[in-house]
Amino acid sequence: MYKILKKDGNAKRAEFTTVHGVVQTPVFMNVGTAAAIKGAVSTDDLRGIKTQIELSNTYHLHVRPGDTVVKKMGGLHKFMNWDKPILTDSGGFQVFSLASLRKIKEEGVYFNSHVDGRKIFMGPEESMQIQSNLASTIAMAFDECAPHSATREYMQNSVDRTTRWLERCKQEMARLNSLPDTINKEQMLFGINQGGTFKDIRIEHAKRISEMDLDGYAFGGLAVGESHEEMYDVIANTIEYLPENKPTYLMGVGTPANILEAVDRGVDFFDCVYPSRNGRHGHVYTNKGKLNLFNAKFELDPKPIEEGCNCPACRSYSRAYIRHLLKAGEMLGMRLCVLHNLYFYNTMMEEIRDAIDNGCYQSYKKAKLDGFNENSK
Repeated sequence: MYKILKKDGNAKRAEFTTVHGVVQTPVFMNVGTAAAIKGAVSTDDLRGIKTQIELSNTYHLHVRPGDTVVKKMGGLHKFMNWDKPILTDSGGFQVFSLASLRKIKEEGVYFNSHVDGRKIFMGPEESMQIQSNLASTIAMAFDECAPHSATREYMQNSVDRTTRWLERCKQEMARLNSLPDTINKEQMLFGINQGGTFKDIRIEHAKRISEMDLDGYAFGGLAVGESHEEMYDVIANTIEYLPENKPTYLMGVGTPANILEAVDRGVDFFDCVYPSRNGRHGHVYTNKGKLNLFNAKFELDPKPIEEGCNCPACRSYSRAYIRHLLKAGEMLGMRLCVLHNLYFYNTMMEEIRDAIDNGCYQSYKKAKLDGFNENSK
């Protein structure tokens, strides 16, 4: 159940109730592709850095250890010792971005695993079955993430097929949720709006999938090559054709600035690998922009990554020490940077919720964006 608590312009402050707990939105989902956040971050760590919801990947977990293994271990929550909500993406994006020798047919996609080259078939039913085995809180529908460069004709055909696949996903999930051996019989389904930057295709698709009365709706196929302004334009033009009484999710986005702008246009859910990936390379987020801790100027810097930050890295260690760890190839350096970045994102989402609650989102957004631009490296 999704309940809007407050609106400030188009920005929404809501609660989303699931079988694994209540999610306060807007929310950033911390990305644990293979049931772990890269950078040696445990689920205990996630609890300590304000994580509300974790995201794992259907394709990667199907390839290894295998979704049947996860089911035998009691589902993803038990397997990774996480008692809060988990969203699993459908595997569609990975099939279209990682897999080689891909062949798209009406029934689904035939492709070769990026790990060992073995032949795999995935369609709507297979994606739902894998996600049911994983027993996530929210399952994403199987879709085609068409390339940004696709022609109008290709995009229209792709979107039409994605709609047909969504109908099959919905039917298969209803069947799976009724089976006696299904671990999570209250698994939710989010549909995905596609259409590239073709506004009329996006809007028509939004209307069609809205009629299916799903648990939530996502924007897919963005942040794949178009400009930020084009992305914001697509969101603003399309979101009004999606149900306001259901959560909206901008997949794979993004930078702190992207999130602030998308919240302003009514988006609730976000995920992105940026905070963990950048952290593993010594790039850390602050309210005055991003820092590269490999820079020589931090060699003797006794300050924390950010003054006043209460993350595990900033509470205990200096920029100089973390830089030393990174330069020495010590995993702890990578881990501390990832923890800081995830804490930064989760804290920013907290601030966003407070700003909407207090009716001052515009002034908050402006101050935050001005700060990021102040000292960006």
